[in-house]
Amino acid sequence: MADKLVILNVGTMLSGALENPILDADTVVIEDGVISAIGNQSALDIEKATTTVDANGTTLSPGLIDSHVHPVAGDWTPRQSQLNWIDSSMHGGVTTMISAGEAHFPGRPRDPKGVVALAIAVQRSFEAYPGKVKMHAGAPILEKGMVENDFKYMAEAGVKLLGEIGLGGVKAGDEAKMMVDWARKYGIQSTIHTGGPSIPGSGLIDKDVVLEAGADIIGHINGGHTALPLDQIRCLCEDCSAGIEIVHNGNEKAALFAMRTAFELGEETRVILGTDGPAGSGVQPLGIIRMIAMMSSLGDVPPETVFCFATGNTARIRELDCGLIEEGRAADLVFFDAPQHSAGKSMLEAVSLGDIPGVGMVIIDGIIASGRSRNTPPANNIPEVI
Repeated sequence: MADKLVILNVGTMLSGALENPILDADTVVIEDGVISAIGNQSALDIEKATTTVDANGTTLSPGLIDSHVHPVAGDWTPRQSQLNWIDSSMHGGVTTMISAGEAHFPGRPRDPKGVVALAIAVQRSFEAYPGKVKMHAGAPILEKGMVENDFKYMAEAGVKLLGEIGLGGVKAGDEAKMMVDWARKYGIQSTIHTGGPSIPGSGLIDKDVVLEAGADIIGHINGGHTALPLDQIRCLCEDCSAGIEIVHNGNEKAALFAMRTAFELGEETRVILGTDGPAGSGVQPLGIIRMIAMMSSLGDVPPETVFCFATGNTARIRELDCGLIEEGRAADLVFFDAPQHSAGKSMLEAVSLGDIPGVGMVIIDGIIASGRSRNTPPANNIPEVI
């Protein structure tokens, strides 16, 4: 018998898809961790549910995806010597994280064999890690001396990501392009550092290097932390088709400029969000939802649109099975509501005014992972199991 979860009485349902960000539906049926039906309660088969959740009129969203993190080992980071940062981010609505390289790993190897070994070990470790948030990790930081066979070997072992180019010894555009091409040949997605140096050993990566390297994702186009001049950011948006990644730990003025430029070009489907944490700025459990509130309120963009940057856009660019409320997708979902005493009368209005919404429940693969968030402001209403 299938494990069946039914969600009833959804007030607003965010799809995660820019083409139709708000669904006309109040009920979701989930079977064995996968969304099987979406619609109005009267039209769906809600019988024989093993678990039923009454949303109590709250907003249902796809789980947020953090496109840019730097994990190390399990739920620990040497940055600020912090434990449970991944679980804490789940309480900010994040259900999936993408590694941009395990740059803070103590004693991170710089020789090709060590780079390959670490990537495979981290990939295996997080694949088996019992945490609730889905961590896609094992993203090697490129170093000089790596050859095509290294990428073939890593891909065969399950590595699917490159760490952000520029954090290691490979910084020149031509050398980076050669390795990006090798990675792409074997199905490994690439991200390039953009802007000034962020950690010792990294360096300036300007628009010319980014364009020559041809990576799949323009990592933190708004700097991590130091942004490129705005004219260079515009060139990157105009002159390539790579993902436009905007991060919490970057320059906020540059973030808004990159988003507006994407809209001007009709390229908003390329915009994705990350935190770039843990980093010198610390750990940001609410980093993604803060970015959504900031970009909506200061950028004058409807919040349901900005939610798509952190869900469906990222899922499509990163080729994930989550991030959208549609049949056949993994049931990674978050219940939001307006925070208590917000000037906004609804969750979406509160976000448009710059308020962080309250998280009432998180579901990952059709299983309730947490109830009321310990990190967000308390929500006006929260869902309940009935």
